[in-house]
Amino acid sequence: MFKKIIFTLSAFFLVINIAAAQTEISINFRKYAFKAKLALTPQEQIKGLMFCKKLAQNRGMFFVFNTEEERNFWMKNTLIPLDIIWINKDKEVVYIKNEAPPCNDTVCPIISPQAKAMYVLELNGGVCEKIGLKTGDKLDFEVGLP
Repeated sequence: MFKKIIFTLSAFFLVINIAAAQTEISINFRKYAFKAKLALTPQEQIKGLMFCKKLAQNRGMFFVFNTEEERNFWMKNTLIPLDIIWINKDKEVVYIKNEAPPCNDTVCPIISPQAKAMYVLELNGGVCEKIGLKTGDKLDFEVGLP
């Protein structure tokens, strides 16, 4: 009976760890590391960081798409300035919008880089300049999706 309880608890914690691993990703650039919440579903991608009042240092949101295409973003109902980084399938930065301002208006500007991306990373505004991240740089991350 005791072994069965231990096995059940072990399996429970394994499931919790796998679920946590699938909701966040680690992204590295040189000596800098970020943890980002994954935005995988259309609902998560539409919401993004809307209504987020504060984003902890070295945290962000990472959007994962099935194909590499031009991706438009906006800051509707986003309350904090963000650096938005478009990344191609080879993990190379193809465009950066530094310090995208919050927008609470009915109509917000659309940010439309003329570059194809499979991933988009949102970080606190000013981070890219602080760490020296620029177009052409490569990021290190593993998207291990089921």
